[in-house]
Amino acid sequence: MNTLRTAMLLAAMTALFMGVGFLIGGSGGMIIALLIAAGTNLFSYWNADKMVLSMNHAVEVDEKNAPEYYAIVQALAKQAGLPMPRTYLIDSPQPNAFATGRNPQNAAVAASTGLLERLTHEEVAAVMAHELAHVQHRDTLTMTIVATFAGAISMLGNFAFFLGGNRDNNNPFGFVGVLAAMIVAPFAAMIVQMAVSRTREYEADRRGAEICGHPLWLASALDKIARGAERIPNADAERNPAMAHLFIINPLHGERMDNLFSTHPSTENRIAALQAMAQQMGGSDAKAAPRQAPTARRADEQQPTGPWGQAAQPEQPEEPARPRPNPWGRNPTGPKGRWS
Repeated sequence: MNTLRTAMLLAAMTALFMGVGFLIGGSGGMIIALLIAAGTNLFSYWNADKMVLSMNHAVEVDEKNAPEYYAIVQALAKQAGLPMPRTYLIDSPQPNAFATGRNPQNAAVAASTGLLERLTHEEVAAVMAHELAHVQHRDTLTMTIVATFAGAISMLGNFAFFLGGNRDNNNPFGFVGVLAAMIVAPFAAMIVQMAVSRTREYEADRRGAEICGHPLWLASALDKIARGAERIPNADAERNPAMAHLFIINPLHGERMDNLFSTHPSTENRIAALQAMAQQMGGSDAKAAPRQAPTARRADEQQPTGPWGQAAQPEQPEEPARPRPNPWGRNPTGPKGRWS
């Protein structure tokens, strides 16, 4: 089913790309666009994940320079029955995360430093379980292909005026076709992004909650990430908005689009679905408010069923900050969390 979905997506994006080429340059432009689309398809399959990680300035980490973060991903991957993905950190204060890769054997997960500093251990685990759910469902290839094509179509639309302004080209629609390429094509690419993104987020929420064993951990994390994304900009995402649907929460700052045009489902609806799931699972904390961090538990409460085999302990007072290794090769600015 996922293979068929990916094939249909490739066909749809290729047809859209060819349509833009026809609007700009007629039949000749369509042939050129077909050749470009074929190359984009091949590039997307083999290299788009590397491009997405590079555009977000993600740095690969391991058990030496990010031991706690790496251990969380490792435990969750084992719980989900997945190969250990490559694990990355993004030097961004906005809490967020995404997954990429063409299959589970070549997958990568990335979390921002803001996510690791602002969320509890349990909430981080729930977020990474959500991203591993995307890997398990093979959403990552579809998501990355959409990001690559949407970026290419938007770029082609931006240059449509210069590429299509020559009257000697074979564009049968003239300047109207150029305007359509400039306006309609990026909008159509956004519609495809929305169609791909909305359903998969609910499915990844559900499976991620199953992997970590606690739906309310993810509900709490989504609430914190959404509120953080409203206040804190993500410079890389702002420069490359075609990547927005990759993240667990829309990273674009200052643009409160109507739900009809959002790349992500409503956070409130996602939290409500997770709370309903917690009630179905019979958890004693099913009615907890999503703003509460699920840390300490009473002795009579149900024990976790995920990879965290014992009840979470109350946070201890932090020790005075000491210099610790970090993946950036320099002293990061701002407050220093326990994940550096």
